[in-house]
Amino acid sequence: MASYSKLTDPELTNLLKNGDHLAFTEIYNRYKFILHAHAVNKLRDREEARDIIQEVFTYLWSKREIIKFSGSLSGYLYGAIRHAILNKVTRKQVREKYFDSLKSFAIDGDVVTDHLIRESQLKGYIEKEIALLPPKMREVFELSRKEYLSHKEIAWKLEISEQTVSKQITNALRILKVKLGILIYLFFMMHR
Repeated sequence: MASYSKLTDPELTNLLKNGDHLAFTEIYNRYKFILHAHAVNKLRDREEARDIIQEVFTYLWSKREIIKFSGSLSGYLYGAIRHAILNKVTRKQVREKYFDSLKSFAIDGDVVTDHLIRESQLKGYIEKEIALLPPKMREVFELSRKEYLSHKEIAWKLEISEQTVSKQITNALRILKVKLGILIYLFFMMHR
């Protein structure tokens, strides 16, 4: 058979469709430099351009039996390169947005969902233990911690001494400290 370098593009594509390795090699050798130059011109990166060329020719070989060359082989290859470049740029932009978002998340420390769940669970445990306090102690404690009344205001409202209010809150905190542990006790101390 004649030298593959003398065959036309349509002849090479027919041989390629039949699985001819030498026809594929000739197509690769015929177009690799011009396609690489085109890809470098668009990407401004020789390594990425090389990867794109490799992707296109790998696809060409793997899909050789089903590819329809409606126009010229060169037109098909240029279109495939353009398409691969657009896909690569799009993937790169998506990846960059994702990493920017991840970096922003890490810097801002917005662990909102996890924080809200833990806070909700903690509040549930605390409410349960507060409900188990003796009635008068619970009332004094809730006026202090939920309605943010001062000891003086609680004493006036409940008609008891400020010393009794202080003692009730101290006892409530002591009970909660034992039942809920030091972490929840610290939580209450911060919200005084």
